[in-house]
Amino acid sequence: RGSTLQLPPLVLQSLVPSQSRMSDHEEENEEVADLSNPDVTTKYRTAGDIIQKALQKVIEACVADADIATICEMGDKIMEEETGKLYNKKVKDKKIEKGIAFPTCVSVNEVLGHYSPMKGESKTLQAGDVAKIDLACHIDGFIAAAAHTVIVGGDKVEDRRADAIMAAWNCAEAALRLVQVGNTNTQVTEAFGKIADDFKCKPVQGVLSHQMKKFVIDGNKVIMGVEAAEEKVDEIEFEMNEVYCIDVVISTGEGKGKECEVRHTVYKRAADTSYMLKTQKARQFLSEVNKRFPALPFSLRNIEDEQVARVGVSEAKRHELLEEYPVLKEKEGQFVAQFKFTVLLLPGGTKKITGLGLGDLEKQVVSACSVQDEDMKKLLASSANPKKQKKKRKDEKEEVKEEGKEEGKEEK
Repeated sequence: RGSTLQLPPLVLQSLVPSQSRMSDHEEENEEVADLSNPDVTTKYRTAGDIIQKALQKVIEACVADADIATICEMGDKIMEEETGKLYNKKVKDKKIEKGIAFPTCVSVNEVLGHYSPMKGESKTLQAGDVAKIDLACHIDGFIAAAAHTVIVGGDKVEDRRADAIMAAWNCAEAALRLVQVGNTNTQVTEAFGKIADDFKCKPVQGVLSHQMKKFVIDGNKVIMGVEAAEEKVDEIEFEMNEVYCIDVVISTGEGKGKECEVRHTVYKRAADTSYMLKTQKARQFLSEVNKRFPALPFSLRNIEDEQVARVGVSEAKRHELLEEYPVLKEKEGQFVAQFKFTVLLLPGGTKKITGLGLGDLEKQVVSACSVQDEDMKKLLASSANPKKQKKKRKDEKEEVKEEGKEEGKEEK
């Protein structure tokens, strides 16, 4: 099992997620736990609204000299508090689980992701930093995730930082239009490559966009950020009532991450492994993880006692009880941008439930590059909300039918 962690993708671990990761939750609930159940759709949308609110607050807190650990704590607190206000009635005598599904991370400049430091090991933001904010929450195991990139401070940016941000944004917009019932993951990966090329940037290797299910943040159907010789995934078709977390990470460098010399703090309980840990602190740590984060990622910051977290994590890792989300980085001097959003594939079309617009970046970021590929230009010019067009077409058909009827009457 340990081997899957050697070349971890940025956001969700194993390059080709194994069947063994499918949790008990998924097995039990697969029949009723998809979007054909209106309650499920409502829980996704509700979690999505909370993520939008938390993301906006964290963006506002990303100012020069702000401490990253403090910002991450704030993001987690908003997710905990907001999910805590809802769904508090027991169902069949059981509490509905809810809360953080991925801890708040703020990763700067060449750091690719997963930077969610402990209090004493944090850094402060500087004006001009490219800060990537990543977080997720869930209600009853139904997960909404998002990420956004900001430039710290109000200065206009026209250098490589602008190229990375606009490449990532255009890739995200293309994915929104391509993740439609009947399309394939290959179409999305190809679009990322074409758009990144036009901005002289590269999608980061190992980044996967996953299908999500109840209590499963990294389902088996995936979209690769970029094709690589050593990484292969099956071609899949997007189907009705599926949910995907689309994760776009674009770099001005080679698009390859190396581990940082900082403490990794984001982990997920490894499914199907157990071991009786020796020390009391390690047992206490694992007991808290099993109780509070049995299936979804957490940060060591989320553990009540910091000492317990520090001691417990190393022993739990040694016995492969945890999967690690390592802090990876590009070469120094390079910049990495990220946009992530959650989509529901509903009968009326693909519905984006998280992810913010460009906002201030629209005026602040100016790239000399732009999308040149004709197919991509056409795709990006099309509506991301085909439902309205369909309705219009349906109305037109109705009119034609009515006219036909009238003509028929006149002939008689």
